[in-house]
Amino acid sequence: MKICFKQRSILPGFGLALGFTLVYLSLIALIPLLGLFLRTAELTWGQFWATVTDMRVLAAYRLSLGASLIAATINLLFGATVAWVLVRYRFPGRRLVDALIDLPFALPTAVAGISLTAIYAETGWIGRYLEPLNIKVAFAPLGVVVALTFIGLPFVVRTLQPVLEDLDPEVEEAAASLGARRGQTVRRVILPELWPVLMTGFALAFARALGEYGSIVFISGNMPMRTEIVPLLIVMKLEQFDYAGATAIAVVMLSMSFILLLAINLLQWWSGQRHCVMQP
Repeated sequence: MKICFKQRSILPGFGLALGFTLVYLSLIALIPLLGLFLRTAELTWGQFWATVTDMRVLAAYRLSLGASLIAATINLLFGATVAWVLVRYRFPGRRLVDALIDLPFALPTAVAGISLTAIYAETGWIGRYLEPLNIKVAFAPLGVVVALTFIGLPFVVRTLQPVLEDLDPEVEEAAASLGARRGQTVRRVILPELWPVLMTGFALAFARALGEYGSIVFISGNMPMRTEIVPLLIVMKLEQFDYAGATAIAVVMLSMSFILLLAINLLQWWSGQRHCVMQP
């Protein structure tokens, strides 16, 4: 049995670099998050509970979390396929397709929302063909999923591509020469190598979708109890100068996101431990 141990770095300056990292993270992330909790503490427990369990807020939680999970799952499946095609195959227009993957990164979210709404509205290029089938995308929960899928795809593809490029095709050929079927090669050779990075891409796509605002407010229609997302309710609370209520909703969303991301990171750690402990 072989066990992996981390080796101490021989590079100097660890203490200075660690100190700079902690100060930077504190200024950028920890202190603002602490302020979020402190502002929420202005509410009594009854006020906090009434705010975060309001029927309208609960509906927004369900939509934001559900749509984000669905969009991240879709991106995990199709993003892995896109990354595989871009890495393993050569075809005309490959560089153009590879460049288009980054389009959601560069495109302002408001522009993305307007474009998707124009395409999927009842009179849009695609919406006009979906309308006779009673498939409503714009101004419906499905439109939220479409928008989140659009903005989250690059996170899976760009996370997976470097790992696929380092994955030696000869390993697959060796498995095939030993009699392994294609499904067995994918399940026992390819997926164990890709599993941690797939979870990373999923987590990044989910986190990005959970905080998305600009593209959704256009295509969702912002109908109470149906297509309102949590970031929209937070903005509405801020416009009403209800800062404590806005931070209360944000704290709950932050806690749920942290729990899910922690679970994904634990799954990645467990997968890494399985690769570090190799049976002869």
